[in-house]
Amino acid sequence: MNIFEANITDVPVIRDVMIRAFREYEQATPPTSALKETVESITAEMQSGVQALIGYIEGEPVAMVRFRMEGESLYFSRFSVVPERQGQGIAKKILRFLEEYAAQQRKRVIACKVRADVPKNISLYQSIGYQVCEESVLHRTDGTSIAVVSMEKSLS
Repeated sequence: MNIFEANITDVPVIRDVMIRAFREYEQATPPTSALKETVESITAEMQSGVQALIGYIEGEPVAMVRFRMEGESLYFSRFSVVPERQGQGIAKKILRFLEEYAAQQRKRVIACKVRADVPKNISLYQSIGYQVCEESVLHRTDGTSIAVVSMEKSLS
């Protein structure tokens, strides 16, 4: 797998990979807000400092993650692996790459938030050293609320 840092021209690819991966949460209660994101909203996010990585296998985009620097931390979100490629170790490869990138940027912690009702994602992160540091309820702008787990891994 080849992993590249994305730029603004890659936003349609970023969105496509994310939509394909997050469709499984379309019927979740509440449904994922990822499916409402547009090329324009992701472009605006990247113009404000959010970065992204895209993973390719044989020229096909199979994974992506968006992230931003926050003080001594790298915070990532919308981590996506297309359904037909899940369970092949792609997520762990992208996370290792992201951890190395964070360390090169002298970040001490890598962090994310995960839906509390998706134990397979929590287990994935725990299997490579992430720890649950907080459980909370995220109140979204559409009036819905969702239980989330904040997870972190120390890089030092």
